[in-house]
Amino acid sequence: MDTVKYILSEDKMPTAWYNIQADLPTPMPPVLNPGTGKQITAADLEPLFPKQLIEQEISQQPTFEIPDEVQSIYRQWRPTPLYRARRLEKALDTPAKIYYKYEGVSPAGSHKPNTAIPQAYYNKKAGVKRLTTKTGAGQWGSSLSLAGTFFGLEIVVYMVKVSYRQKPYRRALMEAYGATVVASPSNETEAGRSILKEHPDSNGSLGIAISEAVEMAVQDEQTKYALGSVLNHVLLHQTVIGLEALAQLEMAGDYPDIIVGCTGGGSNFAGIAFPFLGAIFGGERDRLKFVAVEPAACPTLTKGKYTYDFGDTAHLTPLVKMHTLGSSFSSRIFRNRSQE
Repeated sequence: MDTVKYILSEDKMPTAWYNIQADLPTPMPPVLNPGTGKQITAADLEPLFPKQLIEQEISQQPTFEIPDEVQSIYRQWRPTPLYRARRLEKALDTPAKIYYKYEGVSPAGSHKPNTAIPQAYYNKKAGVKRLTTKTGAGQWGSSLSLAGTFFGLEIVVYMVKVSYRQKPYRRALMEAYGATVVASPSNETEAGRSILKEHPDSNGSLGIAISEAVEMAVQDEQTKYALGSVLNHVLLHQTVIGLEALAQLEMAGDYPDIIVGCTGGGSNFAGIAFPFLGAIFGGERDRLKFVAVEPAACPTLTKGKYTYDFGDTAHLTPLVKMHTLGSSFSSRIFRNRSQE
C-alpha cells in the first residue's frame, strides 16, 4: 500500500526552535532605525515587546527551548501531517515526488498560531494584560485571538477596513475567541483620525492598521504589540514546520531537491525553509534549491527596493528594515504604504 501521509507522534515534536541567525555564512546587515539611521537597540523595541521576545529577535543563540506551556498547546494540533501528493503526481504525469506540509489543521486554520501561542505566553509571563495587533485577511488576527483565550489576555485587533467589510465570518471568529475587532482606520487613535480627516472614505491598509495598534500599545505599560510575520522571533517560532518536515521525510526515506513556498511577510516560507538551510549550513545535508513564490501584482522580492523604512504609516516606531535579500525578511506591510 502506498503511503499518503506521514505523521509524527507527539513525543517526536520539536522541543526547540531553530535560530538561523546563528548559522548564516555572512551575518545580516544590522537593522537600522529609519528615524535616526543608527542600529536599532533593544531599548527601541521595549515599548512593543517583552524582553524574552526581544532576546529572540537579536540573539545569535542557535536554538531556543520551547516552553512546556507552549508545547502543551502545540500538541493540540502538532505535529502536523506531511502528505505525499500521489494523485497530483499522477495528474501531472511527472516522475517527481511531491510532498506538502499541511498547517491547516490548527484551530485557526493556518500556520500563524505557531507564533501567536508563544508570543501570548511570553507577554503573559511578563505581566502584560493586553495585546494589540493588525490583520488584513484575518488569519493573524484569528490566531492571536485564539492565543489570547489560552493565556487570559485581552486582544484588540485593528482589521483593514476593506477586509472588515468583506470578511464578516473571519471577524466573527476573532470575536468568538473574545477579541475586540476594530475597522481601521478608526476614530480610536490619533493615527486613524488623521487618516480619516484627509481620506474619509479610506479602505485602510496594513500600514495604517499597524499605526493604530502600535499607538495603543505604546500608551500603556500593560499593553504590548504582536505581529505575525517579518521579525526574527516570529520566523524562529515557525521553524517547527521545517523541523517536523525533516523528520517526516526521513520516515518517507526521501530528501527534497527543491523546496517551494509562498511569501508575503515570510513566516510561512521561513518555517519550512530555515531548518533545511540550517542542515546545509551545518554540513549535514547537500545543497538544494529554494523557490519563494510571490504575486506578480504586488512583488516585494523581485521588484522591491533595498532600503529601510518605518513599518507603519504614521511613522510611530521603526519595526524592521525592508529589503529584497532573502524572501523571509521582506514584508507586505511596506508594500501597503506604497499603495496608499
